[in-house]
Amino acid sequence: MCIFCHIVEGAAPSHKVHEDEHTLAFLDINPVADGHVLLITKHHQQFVEDLPEELYNALFDTLKGLVKPIQVAFDAPASNIFINNGPNAGQLIPHVHIHIIPRPKKTGMNIFSGAARFRPRNREYFEEIAQKIREEIRR
Repeated sequence: MCIFCHIVEGAAPSHKVHEDEHTLAFLDINPVADGHVLLITKHHQQFVEDLPEELYNALFDTLKGLVKPIQVAFDAPASNIFINNGPNAGQLIPHVHIHIIPRPKKTGMNIFSGAARFRPRNREYFEEIAQKIREEIRR
């Protein structure tokens, strides 16, 4: 079982910002920027093209509803939204997931570099960031 499936089951910790019947969104533990969220389907599937239509639609409906609140929470006029679809595309966890990264300023394309990521210092960081996003989603 992959780490994302463990998160869905509650067997692994995460900082959730949204959950519904088909999807779960939580903070990336190795974020590129403050507010870096991963959106996944609760159903394990590696490739986006293999998702059943109902889950595909649920995933992208959830994405549409999350982007604006995440951007507003970080005063970001833009965001990077991307999917690494398979190992050859850089997918590290073999479970469909979408990265949502708020961008308050122009940063270029360095987000795809592992060196561009930073490691937060403590759990409080994640709790504060997740709460900020959850509050904005509720508005």
